[in-house]
Amino acid sequence: MSVYPLVEASMFTAVPGRRVPDRLRHKTVAAAVADSLRRRILTGELRPGVQLRQDALAEEFGISRIPIREALLQLEAVNLVKIAPHRGAVVSGLSLTEVEDIFRLRAQLEPQLLPLSARHLTDEDFRDLRAVLKAYGEALSSGEVMLWGELNRRFHFDLLRHAERPRALAIVSGLLQDCDRPTRLQLQAMGDVARAQEEHTQILDLCEARDVDAAAAVLRAHIEYVGVCLLAVYRDGQARL
Repeated sequence: MSVYPLVEASMFTAVPGRRVPDRLRHKTVAAAVADSLRRRILTGELRPGVQLRQDALAEEFGISRIPIREALLQLEAVNLVKIAPHRGAVVSGLSLTEVEDIFRLRAQLEPQLLPLSARHLTDEDFRDLRAVLKAYGEALSSGEVMLWGELNRRFHFDLLRHAERPRALAIVSGLLQDCDRPTRLQLQAMGDVARAQEEHTQILDLCEARDVDAAAAVLRAHIEYVGVCLLAVYRDGQARL
């Protein structure tokens, strides 16, 4: 019996007398499966290195292997899964070196882009950024772990998005996406939710006051601190393993 008996049936509405095409059916179910697996990966239920066997997942969800395969490809596209020859799909993870590189690059790029973007931020932009910060603070306080990485990414990128440096912004966007799980891990392990919110608020206040050099300095220190803490968490985890 399927663990998720309603996954397939609830994802589309059947029209009387009209058969839902198999291709559409598979794509719709694949999206639901990908969302379920994404949540389990991001919350740490499925840890890096875990093998995702198509036959086992098909049995668990009570569906065929075709949408399972499509779901795994969707997860590979956002770097949550790696599909390797002869091994299949494996939950992806970051090495210590990769984490160090990501935060070093962020600490270089984001403070350079912030002054370029901050001068173009409008009152509407500031209202939107305040709204993101409010939602982030509420998610931190309520323990809605799934939202932490996404809201953190939105805040950082929206601060920089008017920099008019498309290549650099594309790189930063990728780095922020790679930071999704590590950021959540750092907040959970270090209990730094209050500090994260305070530093974000300070950066935004300085931008709104048009003191962009000070804002860039706080941003750099913020990124460097998270990087150092996260590396410590990774090393500690490796030591216990």
